[in-house]
Amino acid sequence: MKRVELRPAWVPGLLLLLLAACTGDSALPAATGNTPRAPGEKCAGHDPLRQPFFGDLHVHTKYSLDASTQGTLVGPHEAYRYALGERLGIQPYNEAGEPLRYSQLARPLDFAAVTDHAELFGETEICTNPELEGYNSPECLFYRASPAQAFIAFNFLGPGLTSVGGLPIPRLPYCGVGGERCIEAAKTPWRDIQQAAAAYNDSSGDCRFTAFVGYEFTASPLSNNLHRNVIFRSEVVPEIPPAYQEYPAPELLWQALAEQCKAGQGCNVLTIPHNSNLSGGLMFQTQDRNGAAYSAEFAQSRQDNEPLAEIYQHKGQSECLGTAGAGLADEQCGFELLPYRNFTGSQVSPEVSGAPLEQDFLRAALKEGLRLEQGLGANPFKYGLIGSSDTHLGTPGNVAEIGYPGHGGAGGSARNEVPPGLSDRVENSPGGLAVLWAEENSRDALFAAMRRREAYGTSGTRPVVRFFGGAGLPADLCGKSDFVAQGYAQGVTMGGDLAKPGSGARPRFAVAALRDPGVGIEVASPLQRIQIVKGWVGADGSTQEKVYEVAGNADNGAGVDLSSCEPTGSGYASLCTVWEDPDFDAAQPAFWYARVLENPSCRWATRQCLAAAVDCANPDAVPADYADCCNADYPKTIQERAWTSPIWYRPASP
Repeated sequence: MKRVELRPAWVPGLLLLLLAACTGDSALPAATGNTPRAPGEKCAGHDPLRQPFFGDLHVHTKYSLDASTQGTLVGPHEAYRYALGERLGIQPYNEAGEPLRYSQLARPLDFAAVTDHAELFGETEICTNPELEGYNSPECLFYRASPAQAFIAFNFLGPGLTSVGGLPIPRLPYCGVGGERCIEAAKTPWRDIQQAAAAYNDSSGDCRFTAFVGYEFTASPLSNNLHRNVIFRSEVVPEIPPAYQEYPAPELLWQALAEQCKAGQGCNVLTIPHNSNLSGGLMFQTQDRNGAAYSAEFAQSRQDNEPLAEIYQHKGQSECLGTAGAGLADEQCGFELLPYRNFTGSQVSPEVSGAPLEQDFLRAALKEGLRLEQGLGANPFKYGLIGSSDTHLGTPGNVAEIGYPGHGGAGGSARNEVPPGLSDRVENSPGGLAVLWAEENSRDALFAAMRRREAYGTSGTRPVVRFFGGAGLPADLCGKSDFVAQGYAQGVTMGGDLAKPGSGARPRFAVAALRDPGVGIEVASPLQRIQIVKGWVGADGSTQEKVYEVAGNADNGAGVDLSSCEPTGSGYASLCTVWEDPDFDAAQPAFWYARVLENPSCRWATRQCLAAAVDCANPDAVPADYADCCNADYPKTIQERAWTSPIWYRPASP
C-alpha cells in the first residue's frame, strides 16, 4: 500500500475544483431572464473529466404538512433563493408576521430539489386556503387550532396506515368521495413547485444553478419509514404526483411512474430511499408487498428505479449499526446513530419503538444485494450513496453545526418569540449534502451522474473526493499530474463495476481527498484518515465485511477543547493513496467504498450549550430546556465525513 499525504502533482487540480465548489457569489437571479442554451450547447464550464457539484435533494417547504404545522411559511421560490445564497427569515414570527430568526448560507449550492410530501398536498392546501371547500371542515379547524396534534393525526390516520395487499388507503373525510377534493387541490402546490424549479433552474450557458422538479413519496406503514424522494430529469412530469394513498407500496409507485412518466414524452425519473434506519425492518426486506420472494424481474426493477440511497440526513445515518464480519466492531458506526427503529421512537419513546435493526442499514443491504444477485442474476440493492438535509424550514444546504436553527421547525407557529433551549431534538443533526461528479451543472449532466452513481454523500462539510478502482491502476497514480484521466482510462470510478482481473491479479483502488477549507460559519476540520469498507459473499454463502485503514493517521492526536470548542492536534490538507486489496478472491462478489474522516469538532448541541453557559457540574441550575446538554448518551463532538458510492465486482456476468 502506498500512502501519500500531500502530492503536488494532483493537489493543484483538485484545489481548483474545490475553490470553485466551495466559494460562490451571493444570491443569483432567477434564470428566466437568461437566454436558454441551444439544443446540444455545452455549459461554459464544461469539463469532460467532470467536476464535483454540491447540492441538497431533500427539502421541505410550507407545502409539507409536517413543515406547515411547525410554523414554516417559506415556499419553493424562497427555498431556491436561499440555496442561491439569499438571506431568509424563518420561524417563529412575531404578531406582525415578521420572522424572528434569519438564516443564510456562507456558500451557495450548485443544485437542489424541493421534495415536499405529496401525500398531503391537497389536505394541507384545503386547510390553508379559505376559498376551497373543506376549509371549515372539523379536520381543518383542528389543523389550525392544534397544529402539533393535527400533524400526528393527519399522518397516522392517512399515509401512516398500513395497506393490506396493496389496497388504496382512504383519505381524510373532508377529501370527499374517493379523495377527489384533495387530489384536485394537490394540483395547486404541485404547479407552484414546478414553476419554482423552472424559474430558478439556470438554462443559460452559464449553468450556475440547477433546480430539479421533485417530491417525496411518504409511505410510513405503522410508522415504519419507506420514504422516497422522487427526482425528475426535466420539466415534463405527471399532472399529479403518485402518492402513497393511491399507490401504497414502493413497487406500485414505480409502476405508476412508469405509466405516467414516459421517456418518449421527455419524462425521466428516479427514486431515492432515505432513513432506512427508521424503517422497522421494511426498507430492505426481500419480499414484495404480497409476501412473495424477490424475482429477477423485481430485483432488476428496483435497481433500475433506485440507483441512489440517502446515507445521511438530519434524522441520523443509515450506513451501519456497528457489527462487522468475523466479530469485528466498526466504531464509526456509532456516528449520529438514532436509538430507535421507526418514527414511534421520536413521537412516543425509544422503548416503545425498539432498538435499531442491523438489516435496516445500507451496508447490510449492500451485502444482502450481493447474496441475492447470486441466485437472481440482479442486485435489488445496488445503491450509490448521497447525503441531504431533510430541512423542514425551506433552507436547502443549511447543514452547518454552527448556527443550526433546527430542521424540524423549532419555534412553532403559535409563538411570537424564539423559545429557549436547544434548537432541535438532541439526537438530530443538521444533515448532509449530495455531491455529483458531472461534466457541467445542468439537469441532464447531473441526472446522468445520479443514474451512473458517480456520487457521494457528506455529513455537511465539502471535501472533494475521488475514488477509482481497477487492476490496471498504476501504483504511483497519486504522483501523476493526470491522476483523474488515468483513473477513468485505467479503471472505473465510484458507482462502477470492476472487470475481472487477470489470473493472480488483485484490484487496486485509488482514493484522493482534499479538505474543505470552510467559509464563514461553515467551518471544517483538516482530514484525519481515509478508510475503505469492503463487503463480500464468502464461499459458504455468508456475507462478510471489513474496514481497512488506507491513508492518514487515526492516532494523530486530534481533539477538541470542550470548554471553547477550539480544535487541537494536527491533520491533513489532502490525502491520496493507491491500495491493493490483500484479501481479494476472484470467486467472491464484493463491493468497496471509501469513507473519509475529518478531525473531530464540536457538535451543534455542544456549541449551543456553551453559548447558554450551561453548567452540568451543577445539575440543579440547569434549565429544563437545556437538560439534554448534560445527557451523557449523546456525544459532545462530531467527526464529519464523506462516503463514496461503492465500486462492485461480480465473478461473472449474470
